[in-house]
Amino acid sequence: MKIIGREKEQIILSTLKESKSPEFLAVYGRRRVGKTYLIREFFQDDIMFSLTGAYGEGMNVQLGYFHAAMKHCDSKLRKNVKNWPEAFEQLIDFLNRHKVRAGKKRIVFFDELSWLDTPKSGFLSALGHFWNSWGSSQPDLILIICGSSSSWITRKVFKDKGGLHNRVTRRLLLEPFTLSECEKFFLSKDIDYDRRSIVDSYMIFGGIPYYLSLFERGKSVVQNVDSLCFSSNAPLRDEFHEMYASLFKHSEKHVAIVKALARKRKGLTRDEIIAATGRNSGGGLSSDLEELQQSGFLDSHYDYSGKADRYLYRLKDHFSLFYLSHMQGKKAKGEQYWQSMQETGGYNNWAGHSFEQLCLNHTLQVKAALGVTGVITRISTWRSTKADTNIQIDLIIDRADNVVDLCEIKYSKNSFLVDKAYSEKLLTRKEAFQSETKTRKTMHLVLITCYGLKLNAYSHNIQNTVTLKDLFKEVPI
Repeated sequence: MKIIGREKEQIILSTLKESKSPEFLAVYGRRRVGKTYLIREFFQDDIMFSLTGAYGEGMNVQLGYFHAAMKHCDSKLRKNVKNWPEAFEQLIDFLNRHKVRAGKKRIVFFDELSWLDTPKSGFLSALGHFWNSWGSSQPDLILIICGSSSSWITRKVFKDKGGLHNRVTRRLLLEPFTLSECEKFFLSKDIDYDRRSIVDSYMIFGGIPYYLSLFERGKSVVQNVDSLCFSSNAPLRDEFHEMYASLFKHSEKHVAIVKALARKRKGLTRDEIIAATGRNSGGGLSSDLEELQQSGFLDSHYDYSGKADRYLYRLKDHFSLFYLSHMQGKKAKGEQYWQSMQETGGYNNWAGHSFEQLCLNHTLQVKAALGVTGVITRISTWRSTKADTNIQIDLIIDRADNVVDLCEIKYSKNSFLVDKAYSEKLLTRKEAFQSETKTRKTMHLVLITCYGLKLNAYSHNIQNTVTLKDLFKEVPI
């Protein structure tokens, strides 16, 4: 199967292959986002040695897997190693004996790095010594490290003050698929969905390739969701807890934050998270929030006012939101649960919030639709400080050309109708924003919805409309 999308990432990887210097690449991103697949498919037979860490296993087991990987590369290998320094010396010996022709690269790939670095094993120290004493002098070498715990990669590798300090030559953050890439992915599997169906799948699985790979041809999105999440042998039934446990040492603290944000889907400030979780302002809260952001689960948004205490955190991960809304506890009843939910208020409430997050994940496409890709912009949110109002604008595009786009996001199965009451609500929000922020810029109301705006006596208040057609467009690299 060829690589779907990932044009920007493939350009970076091609640059490494053409480099005349030794390269040290770190690939990171959310679990199941396709990091390993991208590296293996792009480099294929150029990978001379690869090792994947085993979750929860000690040093001796990890070294056993190293020995097995070495024997796969060198069938004459007999000697077992007792520690990581010996392992890397064995690897150097193997690489020295196996040269490649001019213009080719020797590629060494360590996957799930955090699982290899078991307590007191000295793995990272040995890795640093391997690079500093030998790898950094090999112009035909590409050393690739990969991990699902982005926060661990950041803390242990990027911010390391020892042998790995400033050694990584390239960083590659792999994001979930865009809607356009999801469409290409389904077509590559001969699954023919219209764009509304792809949006419905994205609102649950968030463009994570592994989840999409589980879809069965011939089944609707609803049927696939019931099969993957609610059947008696549903493969994703335990995914939520396994995912967080595999990434974070004290995952219960991270899950508590995620659950608090799932209950308040418009987002929470730091103080509100403290109140919702019962934690104090210290106790590692900042670290936990940072780890969740780096691992792709949370998003943070500046308040338009610029005040730090109004900085807003939102649950970014679609699958986590879906699990906490519909899968946890006793909410999932029967193997056709999702089919039975389609026309209910609970579905509409969830879909509205999930579609908002989908649009926030596609702000580049929104900007392109508004024709402001070449304009300096700042993305923010805004919440009224007045106690007697509940006004919030989730997406604001503050433009250097003296315009502020106030984006209204609405999930709709048909063209969206702005009636008199809703028109008055929009104008009230606009007036409140201007009054509290004191902005002197021109304010445009923008509607982001599935099928556009139904024209009537009130639709003229909307300056621009962004539709699914716009959200599915590829933004030039």
